[in-house]
Amino acid sequence: MFLGIEIGGTKLQLGLGEGDGAIVQLWRGSVDPALGGAGIRAEIVRQYPVLLQSAGLTHSDIRCLGVGFGGPTDDATRSTITSHQIAGWDNFPLAAFLHENLCCPAVIGNDADVAGLAEAHFGAGKGLSPIFYITVGTGIGGGLIIDGKIYRGIGRGAAEIGHLTSLPGETVESMASGSGIAGHFGDTLSTLQIVELARTGDYGACETIHRATDSLAEGICTVIKLLCPRRVIIGGGVSLMGDDLFFDPIRKYVAERGFKPFAGLTEIVPAALGEEVVVHGALALARQHFGG
Repeated sequence: MFLGIEIGGTKLQLGLGEGDGAIVQLWRGSVDPALGGAGIRAEIVRQYPVLLQSAGLTHSDIRCLGVGFGGPTDDATRSTITSHQIAGWDNFPLAAFLHENLCCPAVIGNDADVAGLAEAHFGAGKGLSPIFYITVGTGIGGGLIIDGKIYRGIGRGAAEIGHLTSLPGETVESMASGSGIAGHFGDTLSTLQIVELARTGDYGACETIHRATDSLAEGICTVIKLLCPRRVIIGGGVSLMGDDLFFDPIRKYVAERGFKPFAGLTEIVPAALGEEVVVHGALALARQHFGG
């Protein structure tokens, strides 16, 4: 049995499983940004024995753990590099901390990479390679999975589609993420409220959503030119606005403006694993790293 942990900017999840696409027991909590990284780490240490007890397991049943962290990570030092949402994560030796405090060997990865791993093995990318995963939420992250394994460049990550330039002074993330959509509308409404307003035909809301999907679609065009994956899989809260406002415009843009020799080779589909995707991936990462 493995322990999988998701450490996000707003959400913390711990799950138990064999890394085979099933979660035996799950705990989900919210993150208090005011408590910083130290507060999150303390909560993990608190909830781990509670999770074991609720599953009827003991510590001896757990072989090792995997983590999907909401920010870049360093494979060589097994540390977090930084978090753009929560203070207290700069160059933090997370794997060593978890090994010491939970008495389990640990492997850590970026949350989008880990989510992509889950979708490749158990979700919308099952049986396909390569797949490119994109999460569109408060920020935008990407993960490239080749033959069932995360591509990590030289060990500090890769596939950062959110940081591609969209317009002068803008990135895909600053245009198409939840915070980007709200910011371009004036920070007066949430992304969900802007989506609801767009459905009424409001011109400003429609234009804001249109600019966001165009920006993301242009980023996807770049990904296809460079990598030509079998599938681009998109998850995260913003992607839930639906086919009419999100997926259909993106597919249309890519079909019309993409690299013609690669036309029709890459499907663009919604993610399949929902809120537990990072936990699934963290469990799979632990299984890959430490053996199943």
